[in-house]
Amino acid sequence: MCLLEDLSASQLYLPCADIHKLAVAKQLSDHLHRNELFEDFQSGFRAHHSTETALLKVTNDLLLASDNGLVSILVLLDLSAAFDTIDHNILLQRLEHVIGIRGTALKWFQSYLSDRFQFVHVHDEPSTRTKVSYGVPQGSVLGPILFTLYMLPLGYIIRKHSINYHCYADDTQLYLSIKPVNTNQLTRLQACLTDIKAWMTSNVLFLNSEKTEVIIFGPKNLRNNFSKIIATLDGIALASSTTVKNLGVIFDQDMSFNSHIKQISRTAFFHLRNISKIRNILSQNDAEKLVHAFVSSRLDYCNSLLSGCPNILIKSLQLIQNAAARVLTGTSKRDHISPILASLHWLPVKYRIEFKILLLTYKSLHNQAPSYLKDLIVPYYPNRPLRSQSAGLLVVPRVLKSRMGGRAFSYQAPLLWNQLSAWVQEADTLCTFKARLKTFLFDKAYS
Repeated sequence: MCLLEDLSASQLYLPCADIHKLAVAKQLSDHLHRNELFEDFQSGFRAHHSTETALLKVTNDLLLASDNGLVSILVLLDLSAAFDTIDHNILLQRLEHVIGIRGTALKWFQSYLSDRFQFVHVHDEPSTRTKVSYGVPQGSVLGPILFTLYMLPLGYIIRKHSINYHCYADDTQLYLSIKPVNTNQLTRLQACLTDIKAWMTSNVLFLNSEKTEVIIFGPKNLRNNFSKIIATLDGIALASSTTVKNLGVIFDQDMSFNSHIKQISRTAFFHLRNISKIRNILSQNDAEKLVHAFVSSRLDYCNSLLSGCPNILIKSLQLIQNAAARVLTGTSKRDHISPILASLHWLPVKYRIEFKILLLTYKSLHNQAPSYLKDLIVPYYPNRPLRSQSAGLLVVPRVLKSRMGGRAFSYQAPLLWNQLSAWVQEADTLCTFKARLKTFLFDKAYS
């Protein structure tokens, strides 16, 4: 295994200014990539990874499982003050024996973590200094990456039980899809949770069972029968509500995202009412900044999860965008909205969702997306020489479109991609692709 030996002594022993921590973080990240030490299903604090890519993978798996008549159990684990309880000795052992950092580089990390103190400063009066023996330094570029390395063994434990999972920093979600008659498979999830709790205890971490949530997905008749059989998992009661909040997105048992869209509507209209009250004292530029900060950002957050949703749900979000455009331009409800949206160069909500799906597809095809998304997309290669061989097409998998599978990323991505013109598909840079894609969708929306 390649060690982190390219850190020069001059870099290691200089004061821990931001520039030096950035240099160490860069070299540490390069070392992890070279030796494939990153956890594949850890999306926190990594380039090309986000809450959206994490949720897109989990949602894809849940939708396909439901499409196949399976019931899925999703467990959202809650860790208490995870970043503050990291044991420095355990972390250094992890860096040495798992990551392969030794010698001068390991001594640098030991120096970086040791002899840290904290105090409170109020009205020019400091409190007594207390030594910090646990936790990763907050506000540092190294803190998040050190935390993810500390959590590496968690993935080994979960895989041992053949449970699907995904992590985003300290948020861990487990999900198991089974046939409703195979309730004996729950013993795997039970055993996995037991091992996770034991590992966390030995690593000075605390799993908060009271805040850990469990929810069942799948066809309604199947999940109702299933929920009667299972009451608790390792002392964790099933969520009393039919919804859970997962990385900022509300999941419901039908995977409809209806509750999530209602929450967006309430919050967005609240902010629009406030913006409209002060609109007459704002410049066009300032008003647009407020609309994008408080409204458009909510419409766009993880909107790829809504691909393939019924038009009636998308219409609810379109009403928000229409109202935002009217507040911004001062037009009345009687005026036709399409020319207003076009004048603002805004894509309608439906096409904003398509834009996000296609953007993630392009990134997946050009090594700018997580491996777990790239694995969901398969280039099309015909069995015999055809004109379509060089058309840049993707394989559209077979699913029961009338049910859940038609909404999965693995179905929607190739379906939408194959409808693009070659002029868009063949863009040589991400910036060029985004410009051409917006032009393509803009013409499609307003032609």
